[in-house]
Amino acid sequence: MGELRLMKGNEALAEAAIRAGMDAYFGYPITPQSEVLEYLTREAYNRTQCTILQAESEIASINMIYGASGAGARVMTSSSSPGISLMQEGISYIAGAELPCLLVNINRGGPGLGTIQPSQGDYFQATKGGGHGDYHLIVLAPATVQEMADFVLDGWQLAEKYRNPVMILSDGALGQMMEKVELREQVDRATNVIPEWATIGKSKDRERNIITSLFIQPEEMERVNLRLQEKYKVIMDNEIRVQEQNTEDADFVIVAYGLSARIGRKVMEILRAEGMKIGLIRPITLWPYPYETIGKVAGRVKGFLSLEMNAGQMVEDVRLAVNGQCPVGHYGRMGGIIPGPDEVADVIKTMYAKIQ
Repeated sequence: MGELRLMKGNEALAEAAIRAGMDAYFGYPITPQSEVLEYLTREAYNRTQCTILQAESEIASINMIYGASGAGARVMTSSSSPGISLMQEGISYIAGAELPCLLVNINRGGPGLGTIQPSQGDYFQATKGGGHGDYHLIVLAPATVQEMADFVLDGWQLAEKYRNPVMILSDGALGQMMEKVELREQVDRATNVIPEWATIGKSKDRERNIITSLFIQPEEMERVNLRLQEKYKVIMDNEIRVQEQNTEDADFVIVAYGLSARIGRKVMEILRAEGMKIGLIRPITLWPYPYETIGKVAGRVKGFLSLEMNAGQMVEDVRLAVNGQCPVGHYGRMGGIIPGPDEVADVIKTMYAKIQ
């Protein structure tokens, strides 16, 4: 059993990064994720001698991530919604260059500068490619402080396995709330290991390794894209993570991720206590998305509700998965407002009555 602590989500994530053998962190403070940088600044260097640097901007930090990953380092950045928007060009470069890194978005309300309160308005940005080109991030959506910590090492392992950026998509509430968390043992930094993708110059044992996302000739650019699409297919075949609860006997199912899934679980408990057969599907990977899981359940239920803290984003993927087999509704609150279980239960009762 690992060490148990009562920790804030942002700090649990930062502690997990230290313990996972992080080589470098480059970031810029923005509410509600500033504790990540603050915790790492206080704790990291003296314990593992990793590099912690507050860059002059989010644009600078993502390009530092590009360079450090290209040199073979295990690297991470974190920000919140407007900051992640500034990073999109660099994220696209990193995906095109096939470099591993960990990106953390502690989502806040938007559009624009919006509010510092929690939101899930960045779903499209994270899962559909916020930058230019045909690329994907692997996107992990924690629902607890424990998962905020666990997904750090998991994310790096996925990033390095597929040479692809991985994003942990969380929100301001999970980043700020405190829960008990079990921390993994310290992993030593692999300072003497040079990954195959690293560019270290030419030596007698190794040819030059040139890292770029620039391919001027269209035929070459297409070959790169085709290779990327083959990689994404492998990820879709092997890395989908999803939780189902009470779907075996359900005749109506809530689909929710992250903080909304916690609310959805409470709604399910309330309505089951009233005799309604409600199930819950929680996508853990938002990309790759569990279309098949939802599609199979759709064949035996009367309807779905996509519960989100936005105007309706993941609901589009739920509808794709259901493929017209039954009705799909959406309920969301915006501006940093977290929907309450009772109001969601009332929405389901109304929708359920219409499809009987």
